[in-house]
Amino acid sequence: MPEPAAPRLEPAGWWDALLDLALGAACTVCARPGRVLCAACLRGLPTSAGPARPTPCPDGLPPTWATTAYDGAVRDLVLGHKERGRLALARPLGALLATAALAAVRGAARGAEPGDAPVVPVLLVPVPSRPGVDRGRGHAPTAALVRAAAASLRAGGVPATVAPLLASHRGVADQAGLDAAARAANLAGSLHCPAAGLRRQARRTPRARVVLCDDVLTTGATLAEAARALRACGVPVEAAAVVAATRRRLPAAPPAGDPTPRGPPSRGSRRGRPRAVPSHGPVMRLASVHGVPLDLPGS
Repeated sequence: MPEPAAPRLEPAGWWDALLDLALGAACTVCARPGRVLCAACLRGLPTSAGPARPTPCPDGLPPTWATTAYDGAVRDLVLGHKERGRLALARPLGALLATAALAAVRGAARGAEPGDAPVVPVLLVPVPSRPGVDRGRGHAPTAALVRAAAASLRAGGVPATVAPLLASHRGVADQAGLDAAARAANLAGSLHCPAAGLRRQARRTPRARVVLCDDVLTTGATLAEAARALRACGVPVEAAAVVAATRRRLPAAPPAGDPTPRGPPSRGSRRGRPRAVPSHGPVMRLASVHGVPLDLPGS
């Protein structure tokens, strides 16, 4: 069976272009008038992903993949979307996140033969913001990126679904200015998985590959806490995907002999037909939640 097509970085539609022009928009990266992301800057965005590991690495952090370092154009886009409310940037950022997610799934299942693997859905689990943060911004940037990433993967033939399984407790301090140890202590026990959401997702997709998603990897404390909360409920975490990682946390190269793919697979498969996602490695089997059978159809 053909491999999944690579997520495509495409400009927004003609209506978005007219709206940008009418509002006097300028490119978030180069300030050229007309679009929130001009065609030239779009072409300059990364098209592959590689493993990223923070130093020190927190316990429980799943293998994490990023498309680039958190600087330059990508940093401008992340901040423009998150802090300045340039909502149209969710689409190109989502395509970058999709590239990292696809590379993460394939990297975690390295050694598999894609042609022999059945189609297994991919669950993209967004890391939630602290309570009140999204309300203060007026939008939920991470959730928007993950929705765009799922749409990009589906367009390439990967059966991807957004699964908002995590919720945040109150009482978590702002992470800005905290070092790695302080961030880990601040986030310890801050996330949980509401049972109702797990039950609903289990009925929809009893078997799936679970990928945690966030915009930027810094110390890894947030992703490690998210993975802990999911594992505590019996959900195996396949990997994590981010748009970018701080530069000192990007490895120069994969370990010697590591066959992990550095980027998304090639295009060329027929559209409209599901592509194989390798089923080797941990696959979520939510036949029960907290020990309670779910009576899933066919289980």
